[in-house]
Amino acid sequence: MNRITASCTISDQSVYRNGQRVFENKSTDISGFLLSVYQFLQSNYPKFYKMDNLSKLGWLAAEVLLKDGTQTGPYRPEETGLVLTNANASLDTDLKYYETAKEMASPALFVYTLPNIMIGEICIRNNFKGESSFFISGEFDAGFMEWTVNDLLDNDVLQACICGWVDVLGETYKAVLYLVEKRANDAFPPFTKSMIHKIFQGENG
Repeated sequence: MNRITASCTISDQSVYRNGQRVFENKSTDISGFLLSVYQFLQSNYPKFYKMDNLSKLGWLAAEVLLKDGTQTGPYRPEETGLVLTNANASLDTDLKYYETAKEMASPALFVYTLPNIMIGEICIRNNFKGESSFFISGEFDAGFMEWTVNDLLDNDVLQACICGWVDVLGETYKAVLYLVEKRANDAFPPFTKSMIHKIFQGENG
């Protein structure tokens, strides 16, 4: 059975890893909060500053998820992939780009007017080259996530998968990522619809 070997939730100005709060900053807006998480992680990745908020949120969640070096494990680059979903696609950036287009369109914003750019940012950072997909859904669908990721792992398309939900619109945001591995032992929780839903609903309190 495929297992959840790590999870991360970022919402309501707090960051959780495996159910434990590791960071909180209640005194700022989303842009300031995401920057404070980046600084807390002591990352050295200048491209972060150029990303839109959706990519920053997903990138930071992946950093927290993989902070113990899990991404360097026994897998080749093509054996790790991503399956992500959200409700608003890249609408947060689309709206900002639309405003700039009234005078002079911003090429820097235009780059991020597709939600799958976030997947690209995570893959570049971690040298992941496996199957990757982005889906739009009105709400998080744990059953869909269970079926999609298990199909990839059970058919040996991937050996490990980062999956979950990353959504931003204005000051409203939430990221919940799961690291799912085929070779994990029984000490880790199973990647089932009920466990996926439990973490999504409850990890951040």
